Amino acid sequence: MGPEQFLLLGSLLLFISIVLSKTSHRLGVPSLLFFLLIGMLAGSEGIGGIYFDDPYIVQFVGIIALIFILFSGGLDTKWGDVKPVLWKGVALSTVGVLITSLTVGFFINWVTGFPIMESFLIGSIISSTDAAAVFSIFRSKKSGLKNNLEHLLELESGSNDPMAYFLTVTIIFLILNPETSLPAMVMSLIQSIGLGVLLGILSGKGMVEIINRIKLHLEGLYPVLTIALAILIFSLTNYVGGNGYLSVYIAALILGNSDFVHKKEQIQFHDGMALLMQIIMFLTLGLLVFPSQMIPVMGVGILISLFLILVARPLAVFICLSPFRVGFKDQIFISWVGIKGAVPIILATYPIVAGVTGADLIFNVVFFITITSALIQGSTINTAAKYLGLSEEPE
Repeated sequence: MGPEQFLLLGSLLLFISIVLSKTSHRLGVPSLLFFLLIGMLAGSEGIGGIYFDDPYIVQFVGIIALIFILFSGGLDTKWGDVKPVLWKGVALSTVGVLITSLTVGFFINWVTGFPIMESFLIGSIISSTDAAAVFSIFRSKKSGLKNNLEHLLELESGSNDPMAYFLTVTIIFLILNPETSLPAMVMSLIQSIGLGVLLGILSGKGMVEIINRIKLHLEGLYPVLTIALAILIFSLTNYVGGNGYLSVYIAALILGNSDFVHKKEQIQFHDGMALLMQIIMFLTLGLLVFPSQMIPVMGVGILISLFLILVARPLAVFICLSPFRVGFKDQIFISWVGIKGAVPIILATYPIVAGVTGADLIFNVVFFITITSALIQGSTINTAAKYLGLSEEPE
């Protein structure tokens, strides 16, 4: 395929995705499902016939897209909204992810007989809620949520990907290097999160100073500058052993709650870039999937999805929020908003790239679980909020 044909197909897919996203919003179905579907239809087993089977490219596209999505999410998050729910969000994004991972892993091993470490790997991959899905659903709604639930769920979804990422890469490392000790793994976790938080704070304050003092001769260069800084923060944090996703989100949170040059225009620019990255990411993920490989895993996929939605997620939420005064209905709703999205599918490419035995099966199972979660939970969030009496009209 030549560059002209590639650009034609790419722009056409992008245009169709944008148009259909309006339809998905009216139907109450997450846009990501439409983007994935378009990618699958354009793929090797769809009407488009575009053969694509390169997890390395998908992983790279996913990393870039998540940087933009988390950076935009941090910019849009007001510290005054986050502060009252900070520790609840931290509990859900760390302990909650761990509980979900272990619970699902034990269930998969018990029901399917899949090896225990590979079962934990699947549990880790699908343990986090998806930032792109949660941000897009809540920020496109006309009604809000009571009791700061919206801010709590956005904080959780924006900060729990680092834990899922750490668990995934750690278990892959343990599968390939079974002699690794538990203390070494714990120290690696402390280092990853600690450096991510520290460098995120320092980078956020540094970004404010750089943007305000650099005095660029062209206004259009300021968004380019923030893009460069966001990618630089992610790369440097990963290079020294920290979690880059966490540092990007924290840096953007600090930047968004500070005064800086062309703030309004830059926030609007990054919102648009985040939406573009979402579409590109989901289209690419859809292209990677072979629908015929989904059929053999449908049975076990539905079983794991139901356990995740009805048992593992609620168990993690109720345990994590037990030290706090959170209403029963609030916890039920938080349990329901455990939407899976692009992150689990991207993380599912890591075992393939690493050469883990059965990685293709893991990818197909994760993809099916993600589709099920987005369809069941993502399309019923508004209904659940109204049924539980947690919706409120905006002022």
